[in-house]
Amino acid sequence: MWSFRWVSVAIAGAAATVTLAAVTLAAVAAPRAPAPGVPAQRTAASLAGRAAPAAPAAQRPLTGPVVALGDSYTAGEMLPLNLTSQPPGCLRSPRAYPALVASALKATFVDAACSGAGVKEMTLSQRTYLGTNPPQLSALAPDDALVLLTLGGDDIGFLNVLHTCMELSITHLGSGSPCESYYTSGGTDQLAAKVAAEAAKMAAVLGAIHTRAPHARIVLVGYPDLFPQSSGCWPKVPITNGDVAYLRGIGTQLNAMLAGTAAAAGAAFVNTYTPTIGHDICQSGSVKYVEGLIPTSLTGPFHPNARGQAAMAAQVLAALRT
Repeated sequence: MWSFRWVSVAIAGAAATVTLAAVTLAAVAAPRAPAPGVPAQRTAASLAGRAAPAAPAAQRPLTGPVVALGDSYTAGEMLPLNLTSQPPGCLRSPRAYPALVASALKATFVDAACSGAGVKEMTLSQRTYLGTNPPQLSALAPDDALVLLTLGGDDIGFLNVLHTCMELSITHLGSGSPCESYYTSGGTDQLAAKVAAEAAKMAAVLGAIHTRAPHARIVLVGYPDLFPQSSGCWPKVPITNGDVAYLRGIGTQLNAMLAGTAAAAGAAFVNTYTPTIGHDICQSGSVKYVEGLIPTSLTGPFHPNARGQAAMAAQVLAALRT
């Protein structure tokens, strides 16, 4: 989840690098013809070859490719970076959950996901700092067997939200719920409204996927748990306890919207939130599945680490078995 631009944030007198998003919401356009060069991407699942399968149980090989679409949570955000994937600016990783799933299924893998992608990048090219990614839907084909997708976080600008919440937390010395007050001023919860507005756009994306890959099983994968179930861990992650509760609620609303949209579209939804409770950004390095403001393992701030991606892959594989 969540496109980013490098931003410096001063915390207790020290500078920390945070990645932030700037995404313009757009409606989904009609399907396009596959972009030139896409068929060449349909090689064996070598991208995932260096990573162990995410689940020990044997899986029946698929008869068609696995295609990954979506944002940085799908791409894997550099853990480690796949140096052969184009464009490099999408920050795809062979340890991302779709690559692990394709490896476990012994399937051909087509990776179109890109860090910073939102709904509009499904039908429009995406410029990155290192190259341009074609419209993600152009990677689909009629023989695809499985499409994996995580999407929506960038469209509500969640990394920008976190940046705002951290700034407000510092100015309020870690007390109260200044971020919630900011986003609910005027009597309307701006973030909840963005989540609700995203449902129709996600439904259009799922419909477009089905049109291009009519025989594929479409699996919409939700976002894992980022925040503790009780208090936060200020100042390590400078978000007040009150705002941790507020942001956790927005995250659950986003997942609920994705689940409902998937059900209405006849797609599957995989809940990665519940299985990752207790592995949030405030946990120790050996326990957490999602990194905090200053990552302790190779990935972007507020993104799943290798353990988190493996946990997400395990949930997808379990869902496919049923």
